[in-house]
Amino acid sequence: MKKKLFSLALVGFSFLGLHNQVSAQRGASYENGVGLFIDAGNGGTYVGPHLKHYFNSNDAGQVMVLFGNSQTLVGAEYSYNAAISGADGLKWNAGLGPQVIFGHGTTDFLIRPMVGLEYKIPQVPIAFGFDWRPAWQLTHGNNFEAGRFGIALKYAF
Repeated sequence: MKKKLFSLALVGFSFLGLHNQVSAQRGASYENGVGLFIDAGNGGTYVGPHLKHYFNSNDAGQVMVLFGNSQTLVGAEYSYNAAISGADGLKWNAGLGPQVIFGHGTTDFLIRPMVGLEYKIPQVPIAFGFDWRPAWQLTHGNNFEAGRFGIALKYAF
C-alpha cells in the first residue's frame, strides 16, 4: 500500500513540475484568478465573485455571478489577451460572452462584448482590470447600453 501511495505521489509531483514548466514556457503571467468583479454604469451596479482561467498565454475564459438592483447576473465570456510591449504585467484584452439576468419577475439574455486592460503585479499574486463592456439585451425590448464598465480585482495563481 505504501508503495502505491509513494508511486501515486511521485506521478502527481511529476505532473505538477511538468505543468509549471509548460506554464513558464507559454509565458502566462498566471493561470487562474479568483476575486471580486464590479459591473457599473448606466442601469445600476452589480457586484460579485468571478473566476478567470487562461487556457494558454492569450486565450482566457471568465465566469461571474453578480448581484445588484434586486437582480442576479450570471455570465461567461471568452477573451483574447496580449501583452503590451515594454509594460511588464500589463495586457490588453478583447472578448465576448453571454449573460443572463434574473429578477423583477423576468429573465433577460444579453450579449456582452468587452475591451480593456489587465495588470498583474509582477512577483505578487494580485491582478486587476478595467473593461468597457456594453450590454446588448436580446429580450424584453432589444436594448443596447454602451455606458457599462467592469472593474476586477483578483488573487492570481
